[in-house]
Amino acid sequence: MAEDFNVKLDTAMYYTPSEECTKDSWAGDYNQRYQEFVADPAAYWEKIARELEWYEEWDQVREWNYPHAKWFTNGKLNITHNCLDRHVFNQRRNKVAIMWRGETADEERIFTYKQLYQAVCRFANGLKSLGVEKGDRVCIYMPVVPEQIIAMLACARIGAIHTVVFGGFGVAALNQRIRGVGAKVVIAADVTFRRGKAIPLKTIVEEAVVNAPSVERIVVLRRDETKPVELHPEMEVDFNDLMENQPRECAAETMDAEDPLFILFTSGTTGEPKGIVHTCGGYMVGTYYTTKYVFDVRDNDVYWCTADPGWITGHSYGVYGPLLNGATCLIAEATPDFPDNGVWWNLIEEYGVTIFYTAPTAIRMFMRVGAEWPQKYNLSSLRVLGSVGEPLNPEAFEWYYQHIGNRECPIVDTWWQTETGMHMITTMIGEPMRPGFAGKPIPGIIADVVDKDGNPVPPGTGGLLVIREPWPSMMRTIWGNDERYQKYWNTIPGCYTAADLAVKDENGYIMVIGRSDDLIVVAGHNIGTAEVESALVSHEAVAEAAVIGKPDAMKGNVIKAFVILIEGYQASEKLINELTYHVRMTLGPIAIPSEIEVVDALPKTRSGKIMRRVLKAREMGMDPGDISTLED
Repeated sequence: MAEDFNVKLDTAMYYTPSEECTKDSWAGDYNQRYQEFVADPAAYWEKIARELEWYEEWDQVREWNYPHAKWFTNGKLNITHNCLDRHVFNQRRNKVAIMWRGETADEERIFTYKQLYQAVCRFANGLKSLGVEKGDRVCIYMPVVPEQIIAMLACARIGAIHTVVFGGFGVAALNQRIRGVGAKVVIAADVTFRRGKAIPLKTIVEEAVVNAPSVERIVVLRRDETKPVELHPEMEVDFNDLMENQPRECAAETMDAEDPLFILFTSGTTGEPKGIVHTCGGYMVGTYYTTKYVFDVRDNDVYWCTADPGWITGHSYGVYGPLLNGATCLIAEATPDFPDNGVWWNLIEEYGVTIFYTAPTAIRMFMRVGAEWPQKYNLSSLRVLGSVGEPLNPEAFEWYYQHIGNRECPIVDTWWQTETGMHMITTMIGEPMRPGFAGKPIPGIIADVVDKDGNPVPPGTGGLLVIREPWPSMMRTIWGNDERYQKYWNTIPGCYTAADLAVKDENGYIMVIGRSDDLIVVAGHNIGTAEVESALVSHEAVAEAAVIGKPDAMKGNVIKAFVILIEGYQASEKLINELTYHVRMTLGPIAIPSEIEVVDALPKTRSGKIMRRVLKAREMGMDPGDISTLED
């Protein structure tokens, strides 16, 4: 069982950030703030919510009908009013909101809050001219460019529900998400640029909408001037043409706090990705609060979150959280090792980045190429470092702390999920940091490590990570499948179960160990085993497939696949290459197995369920544990 293991905790080593970095931080005294929350949770969240602007105030802070919650019931708002109007009509109107850098130094665009506001309003008016209304779903399939953020905010402005799909996904994955939400409009780019090459996106969109009858129009941002794509006027419209001659004002739609803001798909264990639904009010409060108090965002900061908005980190801490706080955000299409391994450090020096938020995968990649790369650049502007997507192992923490933060910057190693919408566990600025441990629950969150019955386990004993009470930015449901949502709360009655294994030390610090379900975290991205298996089995040569995650020094995990071939097919290097390519084209490059092994049989229970842990144990040279249910 998940709780039946002990973890040997190394001799405690804590780092205390410098007083200069933590002086007068928004977080203040952690224990005092946490006790304030515990004493009156509703009053605590109400106080945060009042820092934002509402059209109408709420009747009740929280309505909890287990396992469903409502927050700020009957409150009226529009999140873009707080991201844009609130700044435009005060002293921040000419403050820089977004600085965008492409792959090369000559690709740069800057938007002040006023300019971003006008662009969002014009595109929102353009969407309305296409017939997009409140409640309609809009799919956004774009690279990291300002227009991606403009499209997201324009949808929110008029009450359309956006679903952003990562630009690295293939035809099948995009089609599945378009059909899943019944998207009325798809917004795409013709290409994305990566490592100096233009990678087509429009051709993927054209295939993905063939069997998507809900799609009425496709909006295309044309970027590649060397090979202009042809648009088909009966269905397609140019992004910039849609904005042309549109008014620079667009009244923000009045939204109820519980109206859906966006749907974001995350991998599931059953093959079907889960459409996580986040709502306007609670999500706004949660992302505003955590961006301000976890990152200690100030008016003179330059904030850079390296995540693509195709993932929840890009939503919460690349777009909404920073803009709600009136921050100046750097966004970049740049790959961390192109044209060389110094590109990110050069951007930090050039733009004077003060808050830097990235993934352990990137940190481990930089460790591999050597500290001489960041040492070539002046990183003294940095004052807060963040980590997200998977556990930050102690070795990576030490390297990040020493070579990027110069042993002065606090590191906030954040644990949270697509489903939670916001940070849940970290080491708040000013608190001692313990390498390998994310930290404690932030004020506003009650987290614990428990056994399968929900009982707390002793320090040093592994268990299941759970959240005991609802929080504002929690998902409200799974789009079209509320029963699946309820499983999060019914696995351990009375608790939200995160499907992560964890251990707590004697001081309450929590270390996240890994997944307890069939998800593989690859470079910070959740990949469902069933999704990859389904892609493999859809190839004519494959009868059955099983997928596991293998620990990897740089990516955290890589994917290994075991396949049984249909009679008549023989294992060969050519076939393995074909299968790899097939997964790439079906799901995208992020889901490609690093290794494919052809086998004669797969370990199964008597009921036919593949026992992936047996495969993993064999691969890792470990004891597979109880195999009494194994068929053979």
